[in-house]
Amino acid sequence: MKIAGHTMGTPELSLLEAIDLFADMGLDGIEIVVQDGYKSGFSPAAGKEEIIDVKKAAERRGLEIVCLTPYLSHYNSLDEQVRQQEVKQLKKIIDQAQNLNASFIRIYGGSFKGNEQDPNGEKRKRLVQSMREAGDYAAKAGVTLIIENHFNTMTVTATETAEILAEINHPAVKSLYDQANLAFVGAEKYTKAIPMQDGFIALVHAKDLVFREGKGPFKASSVSHVSEDERTVNSRVIGQGILPWPEILKSLKEHGFDGWLSMEYERRWHPQDLPHASEGMAEGARYLRQCLKTLEEETE
Repeated sequence: MKIAGHTMGTPELSLLEAIDLFADMGLDGIEIVVQDGYKSGFSPAAGKEEIIDVKKAAERRGLEIVCLTPYLSHYNSLDEQVRQQEVKQLKKIIDQAQNLNASFIRIYGGSFKGNEQDPNGEKRKRLVQSMREAGDYAAKAGVTLIIENHFNTMTVTATETAEILAEINHPAVKSLYDQANLAFVGAEKYTKAIPMQDGFIALVHAKDLVFREGKGPFKASSVSHVSEDERTVNSRVIGQGILPWPEILKSLKEHGFDGWLSMEYERRWHPQDLPHASEGMAEGARYLRQCLKTLEEETE
């Protein structure tokens, strides 16, 4: 397994500065936010020249651009014009990924907040339709779309993710496994989540957390993040929270996963919880490397 850094963890840095930091940490790759107005990323409207400059900067530092992370979520909209516009925007990002030689694009499994209903399954049908259409386009570009286990989507749990991926049934549409996201909504533990998504997992988000005392059940008003007054957890450096990463990595390996671990260090959303990336992400990377080294020694 190889380790990448996510630019969610470097909100104070430009994208080029993040590339240098991750290279200095000895990371293998980078996951890049694609969103207007975010310093440590680039715009969905970024042109080919800007994209090539990013590619060259990463190549100079020996860093692979692994994944792009846009914030599109209306793939399941019942407004056909909105749905088509979202897929059209995603195709532009697929073009960017192709120009960067990026293997993956993070996908939200539609927008589906806690109080929403889908009695006739129409929103689910739209999500499946969008992913098949975008999957065809991605396959031609050599890119895989990876649907994340994520709150306020139609793939909150590992079970939901696996069921929808089986329905989509497209070789260019896989799963982004995020055990931390599953943990703080009370979904499956890794012992069930990994086997449930076996054969679908293409990339793993690595992060850590602790639960806040006295907080009620999870809720969030946004698809992308949880506001401070809604939070039921605090972010932690990987290895300093409750997630059993040695066991998670062992299970992943036993199920044949040998791909990317992307450190989704959530300093962008929760800077009060986490030290600067040069300290906290570096410590998380050291911890993951040690876990992987131990796992390798155990299986020799």
